[in-house]
Amino acid sequence: MKIGLYFGTFNPIHIGHLTIANHLAEHSDLDQIWFVVTPLSPFKKKSSLLDNNQRLEMVYRATKDYEKLKPSDIEFGLKQPNYTIDTLTHLFEKFSEYHFSLIMGEDNLKSFHKWKNYELILENYSIYVYPRLSENTVNEEFINHPKIFNISAPIMELSSTFIRKEIKAGRNVRPMLSDNVWHYLDEMNFYK
Repeated sequence: MKIGLYFGTFNPIHIGHLTIANHLAEHSDLDQIWFVVTPLSPFKKKSSLLDNNQRLEMVYRATKDYEKLKPSDIEFGLKQPNYTIDTLTHLFEKFSEYHFSLIMGEDNLKSFHKWKNYELILENYSIYVYPRLSENTVNEEFINHPKIFNISAPIMELSSTFIRKEIKAGRNVRPMLSDNVWHYLDEMNFYK
């Protein structure tokens, strides 16, 4: 089985995440997309994150009606901060019968050369890249790389940061979230 790993803090998960993941599930050779909820990204401050299990609950609620989209807490038990190469090694040991690939936005590909052991990741895993409106250029070594696949998914310029700011300002963000996630956020008074 081919699994696409969509890493993120999902703080909160929104319709942009779902649209991209569903597009890949329907338009690529990936059998499932796992939303890997990251406890602490090396690039984010922990203070702005909801509790791990609350974010996992949102991902569960957002994906439960999609057969090919699954929540994953695989990084919760790993050493923090989480580095992708360590998670991939752990997944390979635990699910050696699966073939894993990474899913990332073009903005992340532009800084991919700064990732821990990025050469090892490229050597052993495919990367599916969805378009983003962003500045700078992709590193030369990643253009036309045989393991990097550019996906013509819809461009979704919606961010969790924007949603959190809008909620804090008292604005309606309901159209940006799945109903299940919106109801949970509202019920729990998150980000207010």
